[in-house]
Amino acid sequence: MSSTPKLRPLSVQLLRAGLLLALGLPGTGWAEDAPRRSYQVPAGSLSAALTRFAGEAGVSLSLDPQLVAGRSSAGLSGEFAVEEGFNALLRGSGLVLQPAGRGSYTLLREAEQDDPAHVLPSTTINGQGAGGGSDVYAGGQVARRGKLGMLGERDYMETPFNMTSYTREVLQNQQARTLADAVANDPSVRTTNPSGGRFEQFSVRGFSLYNSDVAYGGLYGVLPTYSIDMEMVERVDILKGPGALLGGLAPNGSVGGGVNIEPKRATDAPITEFTALYASAGQGGGHVDIGRRFGPEQRFGLRFNGVRQAGDTEWDHQRVEREASVLGLDLRGERTRLSLDVGHQARDVDAPMERVGLAAGVKVPDAEDVQHNFAQPWTYSRAKDTFGALRGEYDLSDSWMVYGAVGARKGDYDFLRHAVVVANDSGRFTVSPRAFQREEEVRTATIGARSWFSTGAVGHTLNVSLNRFDMTFDNSGARYANGISNLYDPLALAPPGTPTQPDTPTHTESVLSSLAVADTLSFADDSVLLTLGARLQRVEVDSSAPGEADQVYDERATSPALGLVWRTSERLSLYFNYMEGLTQGQVAPETAANANKVFAPYRSKQVEAGAKYDLGSFSATLSVFRIDKPSYYTDAQNNLRADGEQRNQGVELNLFGEPLAGVRVLGGAMLLDAEQTRTADGRFDGNRAIGAPIVNANLGVEWDLPVVQGLTLSARAIHTGSQYLDAANQQKADAWQRYDLGARYALKLGGKDVTLRASVENVLDTAYWASANVPEGTATGLTLSTPRTWLVSATVGF
Repeated sequence: MSSTPKLRPLSVQLLRAGLLLALGLPGTGWAEDAPRRSYQVPAGSLSAALTRFAGEAGVSLSLDPQLVAGRSSAGLSGEFAVEEGFNALLRGSGLVLQPAGRGSYTLLREAEQDDPAHVLPSTTINGQGAGGGSDVYAGGQVARRGKLGMLGERDYMETPFNMTSYTREVLQNQQARTLADAVANDPSVRTTNPSGGRFEQFSVRGFSLYNSDVAYGGLYGVLPTYSIDMEMVERVDILKGPGALLGGLAPNGSVGGGVNIEPKRATDAPITEFTALYASAGQGGGHVDIGRRFGPEQRFGLRFNGVRQAGDTEWDHQRVEREASVLGLDLRGERTRLSLDVGHQARDVDAPMERVGLAAGVKVPDAEDVQHNFAQPWTYSRAKDTFGALRGEYDLSDSWMVYGAVGARKGDYDFLRHAVVVANDSGRFTVSPRAFQREEEVRTATIGARSWFSTGAVGHTLNVSLNRFDMTFDNSGARYANGISNLYDPLALAPPGTPTQPDTPTHTESVLSSLAVADTLSFADDSVLLTLGARLQRVEVDSSAPGEADQVYDERATSPALGLVWRTSERLSLYFNYMEGLTQGQVAPETAANANKVFAPYRSKQVEAGAKYDLGSFSATLSVFRIDKPSYYTDAQNNLRADGEQRNQGVELNLFGEPLAGVRVLGGAMLLDAEQTRTADGRFDGNRAIGAPIVNANLGVEWDLPVVQGLTLSARAIHTGSQYLDAANQQKADAWQRYDLGARYALKLGGKDVTLRASVENVLDTAYWASANVPEGTATGLTLSTPRTWLVSATVGF
């Protein structure tokens, strides 16, 4: 079971394609400067026109807001260079464009153009176009724009939600390998499964988030189900709260928030990079990143990313092997924009860590006493995903755009595992081996239209979207004779022999479809933005198993939504939102007595208000929220049941930027009051919800040493409060802290750009229970921390 598998055929093909591209397409002769591009900017206020153009061009524009107040623009349509386009928008305004650095501009009155004493204003406008991640905030760790589903990409100051978008730059500098590493930056998000486990899972605002609910360029279910590698990623958007209006129904019902991953695209400048990777105790590998643009006016783009890393981890008899290959193609036409992404990812884990469940009345073990991997050496996890997405936009006119996207994924998963449920205070648990196979097929599509127009002094951005998500999966497996082991002193048992009981195979088909309409109204020179919308949703589920009655659901609901943004100034935005959603019901896990039971769909609601303050180089978001959703629990007979509601309300603070030259800050805090309500006979009413800490806090700092050019030191602290493991609040995991340190050094070596990185996670090698999350009533809840881990990498640009 532990032999090293060979590279998968599709990975080999994509890797060869990338290497041929690097060898066959020379780096010379490619334009370094941005070419003329096609732009469609509708007529309207000058401020809105400049914002949109700056966003689509991927540049920043600094100005005095009084210069553009009350002014209008005729818009533009056609192909322009950046300065040429700005000048067309400014024609007749009495304002002129002034370069203010690479990729940066400011506006002056014509009379001030030649005045050397004129001081450039500090207010910056960055637009909301489809620039693909080029519009980064000061410090480079966070992007100004993020994807809001059918509403398109928006600047965070014009978004009626709490959203943070992490850039490729910060992911690479932190040596993020999977999505779990990326979300460690956010105080509202926590990882709820061991890093060396079978799969990754998260908690946002105290509610579970599954990988299948992570969107890929706005499409659910396309990315791998159990783990997502970060080498393919341009940007990670984390949106807090339900997003039913924005992207439709999340396949697994995540309501605390959502994650969208934007794929990499070829940039105007050629890219050829190789990164050597190492993680303790012996995981070596490499990552290649190649990008080129070619053809007339560089309209065609190609970006390839391939990674492979394998070796032993810090845990006993555990080995992780991961590989991924993703090829991205895009076309930038005069009125047409197309992209295609195809990829393959495989992840193999020997002796994957398991969550630790506790029988009733058993005290929570001291994590410091767990010194070894308690998973049997013969257990394994094998996951393979092949996926793709095709997207397109077409400008019908200056004020109408239509768009569409289709995506698909095929997943094959094979596990041999055992649950860990500690039966007494001495750490004894029963090893019940189970083989589990799952096959998934996903097909998803969205079509929509967007229009910009005005009715008097009110601007409108009208969106219409139709979504459909189809998933079919088949589960099968077998069970084997039990054995006995111990959490503190694990026993190596013989590998399973002949199965004692085959599992009943199940076949489930789910269809999630919806129609949404939304209008964003702009008032008072775009200082007030009001979004009104609704989504008509339908959930169809048909689950069958031999000898059992089919479980069929067909539910419909209309979910309204409201979002309001008031730009009181260029620095301060106030916002409010109300969202409702219909979510597919939970499926009882394989560990439950009523395994594979499908529950009816349910509704969730959120109300949120907040403020965003942008100092130009440093920004803060403060929000208060409340989310209500039905909850589940596991009864004494080990049946998963729907029972009551969970109400999570809290306060969030997010910080990012470069408050001092060479000093970057990334972090924040969340205070959470998660309460159980309306439980059966009121037996748990008022108790804290499972796996919901009162306080989460993050603080990451980077410092560019002025005495050594190119050297950067980094540090990060993560705090998570205590959490309950059971609904009765009798079993509690203590609060914990983790500290990370790192350094990187950028230099020129042989005329090539080289960046060396080294970091250590959990530098104090502290053992703790990272999460007591019990996702929707399953039995295994405690997640053990990862031991001290060293990460080293070196990137060379050719």
